[in-house]
Amino acid sequence: MSRFYRWDRAAGQWTAAEPVPSPIAVADSWLVEDGRTTRLDLHRERFLTSAGEIVNVAELERAWDGLWPLMPLVGRWFPRVDLLSDEQLTLTMRPAPPREPSVVAWLMDEPDPRLLARRKGPELELLGELRAKAREHGADEAILSDQEGRLLEGAYSSLLWWEGERLCAVPDQAPALPGVTRLLLLEIAAAEGVEVHYALPLPRELAGCEVWLVGSLHGIRAVSEWVGDELAAGAAIRAPDWQQRLDQLQG
Repeated sequence: MSRFYRWDRAAGQWTAAEPVPSPIAVADSWLVEDGRTTRLDLHRERFLTSAGEIVNVAELERAWDGLWPLMPLVGRWFPRVDLLSDEQLTLTMRPAPPREPSVVAWLMDEPDPRLLARRKGPELELLGELRAKAREHGADEAILSDQEGRLLEGAYSSLLWWEGERLCAVPDQAPALPGVTRLLLLEIAAAEGVEVHYALPLPRELAGCEVWLVGSLHGIRAVSEWVGDELAAGAAIRAPDWQQRLDQLQG
């Protein structure tokens, strides 16, 4: 069962509360497994960068630093911190579903409808609707593309793929969320001397390639099937080994 908290500015602490529906201005979420998480500092930086454009950064830092004592020490959890449109800060402690090593991907038949692609939060409801449409097509995740049909990312995941021995990713400046798991995988590649190539691919360019949709909740999910185009999905040859490398970053 989920637990809900609200930041009490006067008391300088998180207090248990009832959820109140309100538009989200900025959000961030991460995985906690038996009290361990992966590079929470990167989630903190991403959240503070966006939320700091709206409210006082010192207050945000104070609230964020008070999060960790609330993290469960047992079980698999997926907490999310939100800055609401009325500038309140909330925390939802959600049980996390089991990890999924593969994913069926739906290639949307229209361009990315988002207006704030690089900020997590204000369009979460829209992304949820896109994922629901993916499920109507027998898929698990919706893949967003630009006006020219070049792929950007999944509704809730970053896009990576392999061309031979080089790892490929969407450029950093693309209209896509700066994913933490994406960044960690690119750092692993750099540390191990793996060539990295940046591009916005057309769907046909991924035919037969090992393609990953990555994020904090599931880590690496290899695309096992494409829906919306007759693309052949590549075998998940590298995904298990690279998932182990990600797991080793937990602390």
